[in-house]
Amino acid sequence: MKLLKRLLFALGILMMLFVLGIYMLIKTFSLDEYVEPAIMPLEEDLSAEQFIGAIGETARKLANENDLYASVMLAQAILESNKGQSGLASEPNYNLFGIKGAYNNQSVALETQEDDGKGNLSTILAEFRKYPSYEASMQDYIKLLRNGVSWNKTIYHGVFKSNTTSYQEATNFLTGTYATDSKYKDKLNRLIEQYDLTQYDHPIQNETTITVQAEDSLNSIAESYNVSVTSLKQWNKLQSSSLQEGQTLMIYETKVIQ
Repeated sequence: MKLLKRLLFALGILMMLFVLGIYMLIKTFSLDEYVEPAIMPLEEDLSAEQFIGAIGETARKLANENDLYASVMLAQAILESNKGQSGLASEPNYNLFGIKGAYNNQSVALETQEDDGKGNLSTILAEFRKYPSYEASMQDYIKLLRNGVSWNKTIYHGVFKSNTTSYQEATNFLTGTYATDSKYKDKLNRLIEQYDLTQYDHPIQNETTITVQAEDSLNSIAESYNVSVTSLKQWNKLQSSSLQEGQTLMIYETKVIQ
C-alpha cells in the first residue's frame, strides 16, 4: 500500500513537471512572435489645432534642419494619425506616420487598408513601429525619407526642398511611394491649405503676447494681427473658439525665406 502511494505521488510529480515543461516551451517559442495589440484611441476629442500645436514647433525645427517641408510633415501626421487620435498614434505607440516594421525591436500589430493604386482597398494585418514619444516618431520619419528602404535608398529623395519648388511637388511625389492611396496628395494639400501649415516652413521672426479683453473674439484678434483663426488656435492649443477675459494668447510672425 505504501509502495502504491509512493508510485502515485511520483507519477503526480512527473505530470506536473511535464505540464510545466510544455508551458515553458510554448512561451519560449511564442515570445519572439508576440506583437502587442494596439490600444484604443484616446477618448478625449483633441482638436486638429491642439494636435498641430503639440507637434508644430518640433516639426518646424526638424524640417528646417533636414531640408524638408514642415507643412507636408504636419499634414502627413494629421492624416496618418487622425490628428493624434488613432490607436497607432496614441500612447504608448506614438506612431504618427503609419511607418511599418519595428523601432528598437518594438512593434504593434494593426489591421490597415491598402490601396492597389487604382482606388481598390483591401484590409491586411501589419506590424507598425512603436515609439517612446512623438519626437522619436518624427525623427524616425525623417530618417526614413533620407535613407529610404533596403531595395531603394533614394526612393523618397524627391520630397526634399532642394529637389522641389513647392510643397505640392513634394506631396505629389509621396503619392504612390510613401502611400498607396491614389488620392494621397489631394488629401495632404487640403490639410495644408485648411490649417495654414505653410507657416511652419519658415522660422519665427517675432512673438507677441496679448491679454484677451472683454470685447475680444478669435476673429477680431485674427483680423487685428493679420493672422488666421486656425493659426491662433494652433499657437495656443485651443480646442474651441471660446475665450475668457484676461486669458493670454501668443501670436507669431514668421519670416519668409526666398
